[in-house]
Amino acid sequence: MATTDSDLSYLVRGFKMLREPKIRLFVALPLAINVIIFALLMTLGFHWLGNGIAAVIGWLPEWLAFLSWILWPLAVVLVLAIAMYSFSTVANLIAAPFNGLLAEKVEEMLTGREVQGRETLGRAIASFPGSILRELRKLLYYALFALVVLVLSFIPPISPFSGLLWFLLGAWMLALEYCDYAMDNHGLSFAESKRRLRAARSSTLPFGLMVMLGTMVPIVNLFIMPAAVCGGTMLWVEKLQHPTSGV
Repeated sequence: MATTDSDLSYLVRGFKMLREPKIRLFVALPLAINVIIFALLMTLGFHWLGNGIAAVIGWLPEWLAFLSWILWPLAVVLVLAIAMYSFSTVANLIAAPFNGLLAEKVEEMLTGREVQGRETLGRAIASFPGSILRELRKLLYYALFALVVLVLSFIPPISPFSGLLWFLLGAWMLALEYCDYAMDNHGLSFAESKRRLRAARSSTLPFGLMVMLGTMVPIVNLFIMPAAVCGGTMLWVEKLQHPTSGV
């Protein structure tokens, strides 16, 4: 099945849905978690950065003091890269039950039918242990495939294409991450979620690609989580809800 313009628009439609009054509270919760975690990581990162650079500069002989002008930009880039990766991982873990609740409310808006899921904030919080286990399964799944891609990156005939492999893996994982909330609400196993995404990969991979690009844009990346949950839920309702044969 060929990719269509609508397959690339799920994230954009997700952003537009953030303005809906009926789901603003459920958008605000993961968004607040995003902002708090990002602020904490950046504060800790730059605190560590300042102390670390000061220690290194103090260790350098005077004639190498000019290296401080090189160390600072490199250290800032390193801290930002680590903070962004940690931010995404930690935010998804903590916000998982609230993202499930958001997916539930979005689906109810789209279909007009009640979803028997978390339903209330209290139940969302009570589901936290199960949500964490589901997220940890995703992390383990990613780690296994990342290890395979890492090994392939050192094989000469394949290594020139390793960048593409990492890119595709990232897009696949983001599609799985943000479509899975709606599927989890319906009691689908993790294996079944993966099967349905594979069966509709001409739609799910473009969605994951758009989410990946969105995470690279400053400010936009703070809103990417709730927007991607909305977009992933739309994808579930329109393409994934009715099972089809897949690899």
